[in-house]
This record gives sequence, C-alpha cells and structure tokens, in this order.
Amino acid sequence: MTLGFRLSRFVATLLFAGALVAQAQVVGANLGGTVHDSSGAAVSDATVLVRQIETGATRTLTTDSEGRFFAPSVPVGGFTVSVAHDGFETLQQTGIQMAVGQSLQLNLVLGVAKVQQQVVVVDSGETVNTTTQQTAGLIDERQVKELPLNGRSYDELLTLNPATVNYTNERSGGIGTSNSSVGNMFAVSGHRPQDNLFLLNGIEYTGSSLINVTPGGTSGQLLGVDAVREFNVVSDTYGATYGKRDGAQVSIVTTSGTNQLHGTAFEFLRNSVLDARNYFDQGSIPEFQRNQFGGSLGGPIRTNKLFLFGNYEGFRQNWGLSAVTLVPDNQARQGYLPNAAGVEKFVGVNASVAPLLDLWPVQNGPELLSNGNPSGIAEAFSHPKQKIREDFGTTRFDDNLSGKDLLFAVYTVDDSTADTPSANPLSYVNESLREQVASVQEQHVFSPAFLNTARVGYSRASYFFTGYSPVSLPGWVTGKPIGVIVISGSTASNGASATTPA
Repeated sequence: MTLGFRLSRFVATLLFAGALVAQAQVVGANLGGTVHDSSGAAVSDATVLVRQIETGATRTLTTDSEGRFFAPSVPVGGFTVSVAHDGFETLQQTGIQMAVGQSLQLNLVLGVAKVQQQVVVVDSGETVNTTTQQTAGLIDERQVKELPLNGRSYDELLTLNPATVNYTNERSGGIGTSNSSVGNMFAVSGHRPQDNLFLLNGIEYTGSSLINVTPGGTSGQLLGVDAVREFNVVSDTYGATYGKRDGAQVSIVTTSGTNQLHGTAFEFLRNSVLDARNYFDQGSIPEFQRNQFGGSLGGPIRTNKLFLFGNYEGFRQNWGLSAVTLVPDNQARQGYLPNAAGVEKFVGVNASVAPLLDLWPVQNGPELLSNGNPSGIAEAFSHPKQKIREDFGTTRFDDNLSGKDLLFAVYTVDDSTADTPSANPLSYVNESLREQVASVQEQHVFSPAFLNTARVGYSRASYFFTGYSPVSLPGWVTGKPIGVIVISGSTASNGASATTPA
C-alpha cells in the first residue's frame, strides 16, 4: 500500500491604503521631515523632490504651513532629497538609505539665497528613529549577500536578531512526516515556529504541511540569496499593519532592476573526497556530492522607466547515509526463533510471508543478545542514498509609469523533490514540494497629502509524499509496485519500517 498526502494552499490578497495608513510599508519605507530657515521658522510651500538613485523614480511634494512633508511607501534603496523655494538656496541631501519598514524623519534647513548657490549635504551617519514604530530587526543587502551561509539558506540570518532560535533540529516528526515543514523553523520571542508569518513583497510566502507553513524546499533551504534585497523581522507587539499570526512577521523584499546592468553567476561544490570515515561506515566512505549553481541578471529595458530582474538557483545532492538497521538475523530468516529461555527452535516460515523478508536488509553485523542468548535480531550496515533536486526562480518587472505612478510585478516559484531512506534502507520516502508566489502592486499619488497603494497577490504551496520500496516484489495490486510495511508502532504517515528489540 502507498500513503500519500497533498495539501494545497491558496491566498489572495487585495490591499488598499490611504496616505497615513502605512499598510504598504511591509514592502517599502516612509520618508518625511520638516523644512526650516536658519532662524528656525517653518518654510511652507517649499518644493521637495524625492528621487530614488537606482531607478530615477521621483516624487514631488509641497511642505505644509508648518514646513512638513511626507512621502509614504517609497521603495527601499538610496535616495536624494532636494528642496527649493524662492528667496532661499536650493538644498540637496544625498546618501539617504531607506530599508523595508523604516520611517525616517529629516530636518532640512534652507539658507537665504545670495548668489546662484546650491548646498549639498551628504547623509552618511546613522539616523535615530524618533518614530513610535515597534523595534524591528533588519537584515540588509550586505548581510544577505556577504555573510557565510551553509547551503545559501538566507533565513538562517534570522538568528542575528535577539530572542530568535533555530528550532529546525527540535521539530516534531521525522523524514516523510506530514506534521512538519521541511524548511528551517524558528522560534522568535518564545513563540512557536508555526506562529511566524513570511511575506514576500507583501504577499504571504508559505510552505505546506499539516501544521507548519514555513517556506523552503525539500533541501531544507530557503533559496534565492541573489533575489533578496533585504528582509525585516518584526516581533513582539506591532501595529495593525501586520496580522494573521502572533509570531514574528518576516517581510522580504526582492531585488529589482536598476539603471546599471548587474548580475551574478556561481557554482558551489561539496563532495566526500576529503571526508573522514564515520563510525558506522562499512567498506568505502559513502558518496556525498552537493552542487548549487545559478545566476542573476538585472538592468534597464528603458533608462529611468522600465526595469527587469531575473534569478535562477539549482540544488542537487546525492548523499550516501551511514545507516545501521535492526533486522531479522540469518537464523530467523530460516525459521529459527529463540523461545523465552533463549533457545532457538525451528518454527518455519510461511511460504506466503517468506518473500516479504526481502523488504529488510540481510544481516552483515553482529547479532543482538538478550541476557547472553540469541534474540533473533541483528544489525545491518549500509549506505542508502538520498537524492534531492530543487529549482528556484524569480523574475521582477518594474515600471515608473509617471511621476505619480509606480508599478511592479513579481513571480517566484520553488519546485523540489527528495528520495530519502527511512530507518529501514529498503523503505524510501518520496517528497515533492512546489511553492509559488505572484504579486502586482500599483501606487498612485493623487496629491502630496493623498496616496493609494493597490496590491493583489497569489500564493500557493502543494506538498506530496509517499512511501515506496526499491525491492522488486509483486505488488499488492496487480501491475503496481510493492508498498511499505509499517510495523513496531510507527505512524502510517511516516513510511518508516523498522525492526526493534520490542
């Protein structure tokens, strides 16, 4: 018999937000400030030009009666802010870096105009956050791209934030179980891992299983380092901007094309050439080979107007596991089993059951003894091979429609499979996982005081697993392969098949 499970998840989101309701800040930032003259008096009706350096997108604002201006939901990245008013020197401030979820307030001072003159201020220091926003943990582009990662799974950087623990090795269930996500899992501020919410460009990024929805493929990695611009982790108390779950809110923003053509190409290789022998290895050292390869390319289709970015990453792994399995010993296979006194007696093997003994390896290790007597159980050493394939891809299109409109569309897909031996090396678990996220966002500025962000998204994850055996035996159903026999109290969904002293 075969056991299968498939869970599909569909999430569709449509968000509309006004200027002062920062609903879109999970994919952008808020930039504002005040304009004064040298005496400290507010400068009203000053023209403020906010320009993104990488794409040339601009937004024009006007200060109010108290000299204030506000540009909500600007993209992440570098900016320059220029301020002009009749009778004052033109001021330009550069070096402004905006991160996802950040609110930045600038204090700009205009001098009285003399001769034709322009003042340029370079902002190179850290800006103190004077807003009432919750504490957030930003993992910026440099950290994502340059910090070492074992497997290029960028979600491991979550542990750079305080009170964050990688819970992956403590999760419930084992290989092939449906009650655990196959990706990494994190406990943040004492919350359970399934309480966390991952957002990709403002749309839920979900994995698939019975209870856990952490994104990630069958490799156990969250691929796409080159596709991630930065991500922000918000925990504990936070505003109504976030919701659905009460754990950490992880907002991921993907890289976009810019006016500069940029790209990467890579391949990482690990193998067993220099591996040491494991205690359970018999004969040669088992094979291990992991290849991670891919590349990215982004740039302008039309300078300051249209941009495109794409990224692909592949993961291939062949890993010979060092396994020791408890199996019927050679005497038991011939029909000799020990009685309560430990004396082996011939009980025979039913002809209909005899072929099923081939579903367990043959003894090649020592026999287990019970009070010095034979137990009918022995050890079998082997190197069953695990095979993993994962393919990740994303593409992003940006359009500066006008000085008042910005549009982006992103599609991300992660498709993976894994064949993994269970406790019995002749009992395999096959997993297939496919995750897709698509999002489109359009932002329109009606006036310096009124902005609308509209976003629609699609998120789906499907997970399938089944147990099977590579042994060539007639199946339970004519024309179908043999299934997996589950014994010793293991759960049916596990697909494990083991012999134990019990």
